[in-house]
Amino acid sequence: MVTKILNLYACLGGNRFKWDEVAEIQVTAVELDPELARMYQERFPNDTVIIADAHQYLLDHYKEFDFIWSSPPCPSHSRARWWSLGATDKKPVFPDITLYQEIIFLEYHFSGKYCVENVIPYYDPLIPANVRGRHLYWTNFKIPLELNDRKIQIGAGKDEVKRLSGFHKIDLSNYKGNQRKDKIGRNLVDYEAGRTILETALGIIRKENVKQTELFL
Repeated sequence: MVTKILNLYACLGGNRFKWDEVAEIQVTAVELDPELARMYQERFPNDTVIIADAHQYLLDHYKEFDFIWSSPPCPSHSRARWWSLGATDKKPVFPDITLYQEIIFLEYHFSGKYCVENVIPYYDPLIPANVRGRHLYWTNFKIPLELNDRKIQIGAGKDEVKRLSGFHKIDLSNYKGNQRKDKIGRNLVDYEAGRTILETALGIIRKENVKQTELFL
C-alpha cells in the first residue's frame, strides 16, 4: 500500500531524507523558495514538488493525504532571535501565528496522522508539545522519547555551512537564492528523527487499518 504524504515548507527535505527506507511512499513537497524547490527536486526526483504557499496548500488539499508533516517558518519564535535583540539592530516582531493555526486545523479537521515541527520558542508554547532535542513536535500520536536526534553544535564561523552540509548530507554550494546558507542548514530536521516519526505514524496507521478491516469481516 502506498502512503500519500504531504511535506510542507519542505526546504531541502531534512526530515524526508530516509523516508524511503520506511515504506512505499508518494510525497508531495511544497516550498515557496524556487531555488530550494529546485534543489529538493534534484535530491528527490520521484517526489512531486510544488512552488506555492504551504499554508494555503494545506487548507486546499489536506484531504488528499494519509500523513502530513509541516515545518512552518521559525525565526519569529526562536530563542536565538530573542537573545540577539539587545546586541544587534534587529527589532521585535510579532510571532507568526501560522504555526498554531496549522496545529489547530490539523487536530480538528485532518483524519490522518500529522506532525508539526518548530524550534523551542522564547516563550511558553501556546499549545503543549513534545520536546525532543532542539525541536518541538506537535502530533496526534505518541512519538518515542528517543528520536535518535543526533547532536550538532550550532554556532557561527566560516566552517558552519560545511559542518551542517556534512551532518545533513546536503550540498549548499549551488544554492543561488536570497537566504543565508547557514540559516538553511540550521532549519533542517535531523533525518534520523524524521525517519523515526514517520515510522511511528505509519505503524499506528497500519494497526488502525487492520482493526477497521476486522470490524467488517
